[in-house]
Amino acid sequence: MTLNQLHYIITIAESGSMNKAAEKLYVTQPSLTSALRELENELGITIFHRSGRGVTLTNDGAEFLLYAREIYGQFENVIAKYQGTGGMKQKFGVSTQHYSFAVKAFVELVESFDMTKYDFALRETKTREVIDDVANMKSEIGIIYLSDFNRRAITKILRQNTLQFTHLIDCDAYVYLWKDHPLADRASLSFDDLKDYPNMTFDQGDASTLYFAEEIFSDNDYPRKVQVNDRATMLNLMKGIQGYTLCSGIICEELNGDDCIAVPFQDDSETSSKAMEIGYITKKNSILSNLATRYIEELRRYLNV
Repeated sequence: MTLNQLHYIITIAESGSMNKAAEKLYVTQPSLTSALRELENELGITIFHRSGRGVTLTNDGAEFLLYAREIYGQFENVIAKYQGTGGMKQKFGVSTQHYSFAVKAFVELVESFDMTKYDFALRETKTREVIDDVANMKSEIGIIYLSDFNRRAITKILRQNTLQFTHLIDCDAYVYLWKDHPLADRASLSFDDLKDYPNMTFDQGDASTLYFAEEIFSDNDYPRKVQVNDRATMLNLMKGIQGYTLCSGIICEELNGDDCIAVPFQDDSETSSKAMEIGYITKKNSILSNLATRYIEELRRYLNV
């Protein structure tokens, strides 16, 4: 098994076609097919199903691809860190829950590099997909939060995927709402204050559990609820239907604007153990690329930690 073969497998899987993969790799299709056949014979498995419509991963192939991405990703990181890219575009991806500060740090990172020499990717997505993206090496960094409610479940999933969580900042809960909301002038807000207004959450998919919720107090019984898929829709509904969400209070006005505000959440029945612990996840014992290290520095600079 060679690094070239691993690179071939990853490219074929991403392309879904031997022809397209061969074009991207600048090799002939017979050479690519031969390299694939040699690797399958060496491993004793079939990696791809081949048909007139292209190629698809077998069950064995999908499992092998996870290892291939991890090994080849680490190789790319070592080359980038110690030898430079040698003309090869370095890839860097971040997957995150819906945090404007994560986007702001990404903007600062990208602006400090020549974008013609790098392939950047930022994915604001569901909690489970953030974890899967890092586990599958689709992204090098993932941004999520832990609380006393979800910590045990999320930590177990991270451990099963050989991922580690690194703490960035602890945050109290805030109520995020439109600046002209009837409750916007309050010094603090409780569930009783909010009972007549719709609580908004980010949709986590049909197979999700409460542990994947991005909002703290996800286990509370809300009389009015609305799910959305993106931050822009949530911001519009805050104004349109006077909705609110519960968040960390870390708001980037440069990106989100100043039409919404964060009011401290206060409820005598709750305790400080409900605080959010925001951090980033990476592959355990991995060597971080220069881009990943710089991105983490930008996160810490913005959060002042």
